[in-house]
Order: sequence, then C-alpha cells, then structure tokens
Amino acid sequence: MKLYIKYMVSNRCKVAVKDELKKLGLHYILVDLGEVEIMENLSDKAREHVKAALFSIGFELMDDKRSVLIERIKNTIIEMIHHSNEIIKTNFSIFLSEKLNYDYTYLANLFSEVQGITIEQFIISHKIEKIKELIIYGELNITEIAWKMNYSSVAHLSNQFKKMAGLTPSHFKQLKEKRRSPIDEIGNKMMN
Repeated sequence: MKLYIKYMVSNRCKVAVKDELKKLGLHYILVDLGEVEIMENLSDKAREHVKAALFSIGFELMDDKRSVLIERIKNTIIEMIHHSNEIIKTNFSIFLSEKLNYDYTYLANLFSEVQGITIEQFIISHKIEKIKELIIYGELNITEIAWKMNYSSVAHLSNQFKKMAGLTPSHFKQLKEKRRSPIDEIGNKMMN
C-alpha cells in the first residue's frame, strides 16, 4: 500500500518516517521523499494512527490526489537539485513530465493554482539555495557552480542570484553570517 507524506525533504526525514513505521509495527518496502510503500493494507483506524504518528514528528499524511501530485512535483525538484550528484543538464519540464507521467502544462497549471507560484519560480528558489550551499562549501568557483547548475553563463547565474538573494554571489561569499533557508521553506516564502 502506498502512502503519500507531506514535508519529507531530506534523508533525515526518511529515517524519521522509518522509525515511526517501525514503532507502529508496519513493514516498509520503500521510503522515499514524500512516498512510502508498506506491506500492510491499513484499516481506517490504522490509517488514523499512522496519520497521528507522522503528524507528531512534523509530517502530514495526504489523501487528496492533487496534494499528492503537488508534493511529488516538489520532491522531484528537491531530489534533482539538492540530493543528486548528477549535473543538471536536462530541461526540467521534460524531466518532470517523464518522471511523473503527466503533461507538463497540466503539472504547471496545477502547481501554480495550488502553490501560488510557478514551477519555474520554485525551481529557481531551490537552485539559488543550492548555489548558496556550494558557495559556502567553497569547493567550486562560480564558473564551476554555473556549469554544475546548468546556467548558460556566470552572468546568468549572477543576475538570477542577485534578483533572488538581493546580492551578488561574490558579495554573498564575503558575508560572515551565511543566510540559508531550510529546504522545506523554500518556495513557500512567496506565498506568505
């Protein structure tokens, strides 16, 4: 049985969900960002127990198909930008469409309607946060970061970074207090 869980954005989240499932005596086949497959079929009462247990650690069990799809879009983007070592060299619209088996126009319209921002804005927010992380680590220079994050040029990265972060990448690098955002808050700021 598949369960869809909101706010799973990191490997730590996966560990926390696995722990809760074990406490409940459930056996999981797969625990991925936003998605869990368990061996058991849950009664309504058992589902409520799972829902309460997940809620107690900051997650939300989802029932609405639209919410599930939105969460799958978010998790696919987060996985690709934050948790993949692959160089991002594909068009995100094609990638999302193929990965989720939906027409991109449908995904984009649904996402905008529910989230109040476009998929593109969500992706850019996450890319900028990843760039901040890469700048802080100092392992790559701006040219290498631009290539890794699939920007056409350093100028394109710098312009987008300044527009989103309010300062240039080089100025950000000089800051003593590095301002980064938790992954699960990125893209939600625009809605508030």
